[in-house]
Amino acid sequence: MSKHNLESELYQGRNKLAWTVIIGHAIKHIYNSSLAIHLMPEMKLALTLNASQFGALASARQLTGGLMTMIAGYLGDRFSNRAASMLITSMLLIGLSFFIAGRIHNYWILFFVMMLMGIGPSLYHPPAISALSRKFPDRRGLLISLHGTGGSIGEVLGGSILIAVLITFFTWRDLMQLSILPVLIVSVFIWLMMRNLRFATDNLQVYSLKLYLSSLFSLLKNKSMLLLVLSTLMRSMGSSVLVTFLPIYLREDLELSANTVGIYMPLSQIIGIGSQPVMGYLSDRYGRKFVLIPGTALFGIFAVLLNLAEPGFQLIVCIIAIGAFWYPLHSIFIAAAIDVSKGKAQSTVVALIYGAWFMGTFSPVIVGLLIDLTNRTKDSFIVSGLLILIATALLFRVNIKK
Repeated sequence: MSKHNLESELYQGRNKLAWTVIIGHAIKHIYNSSLAIHLMPEMKLALTLNASQFGALASARQLTGGLMTMIAGYLGDRFSNRAASMLITSMLLIGLSFFIAGRIHNYWILFFVMMLMGIGPSLYHPPAISALSRKFPDRRGLLISLHGTGGSIGEVLGGSILIAVLITFFTWRDLMQLSILPVLIVSVFIWLMMRNLRFATDNLQVYSLKLYLSSLFSLLKNKSMLLLVLSTLMRSMGSSVLVTFLPIYLREDLELSANTVGIYMPLSQIIGIGSQPVMGYLSDRYGRKFVLIPGTALFGIFAVLLNLAEPGFQLIVCIIAIGAFWYPLHSIFIAAAIDVSKGKAQSTVVALIYGAWFMGTFSPVIVGLLIDLTNRTKDSFIVSGLLILIATALLFRVNIKK
């Protein structure tokens, strides 16, 4: 087969792949969002868990999720032509863990089921994003951003009143057990859509765990890659503080009702649905730093301004502005990292950025201690903004070539 024919074959089915991955990502986030916003609070009440027990369940899921992301990076590069199998496995694990959790009555068994629940979602990102990147090297930023848009749509749907209404007709246990049915349908859909697709292989092949770890350390020797990872870490620390304490500030300090908070918080997700593909397109056309530097800077500035914003119009404007950059920037960071790696070991690169993001999720613990000392929730916004502005400063030293 000639090189031209091979390239034509590898580019076939691009749109089919894009729709499949984006829809699958939306479904995954419907499960994630509904679990965090609706199902786990019901679980806490039904099992009469205290705050530490409830927090341990969330941490168990987060811990295995972070570890699985790095393993998925290896699997995505080792079996780059089996992306469909990995995406189907991800979906089935999500459905299975939900089904089991709906039948468990013992706390410690549920704790280990929550660890299983962290594996399925984290298995999705590296093979999905690297598959898009291999099929769309010319529009990498846009497609990775559209993948993120699917996730944002899923977050909005999962956290919406739809799930709250379903809980009025079904118990949380019944709903979790029934949730295995949609993922079975989605798994069949993924298999039908992706079964005949071929993918370009990297010129840096990963045949063993030793080679995977070697490629991982090799990537970190690249100064620009290391700066992107550090910038991702700082941005994650700032974002995690914001997402943790903004709802607390709205609910406790401003004494807003739960329904009002439920309107304020989705504003950031909804605006992100539109801004993600726009930022992805701009990064493809004008370069990643053209979007990353001003976007991250504005994210940090508006986080600080939350500390000064008056309740009402000013606060709403800040939340909407933050949402325009909060989630979309993550997709551009991934595209930039793949560019820096020159398209090598793409699943590994995705896992590296997600791994850095995961490491930043522990920052609310430290900031929480600060708030306990000052008794001012608003101080968390200053810390959040400064961390994100540090991430911006690191980006100036990054050298990205398409």
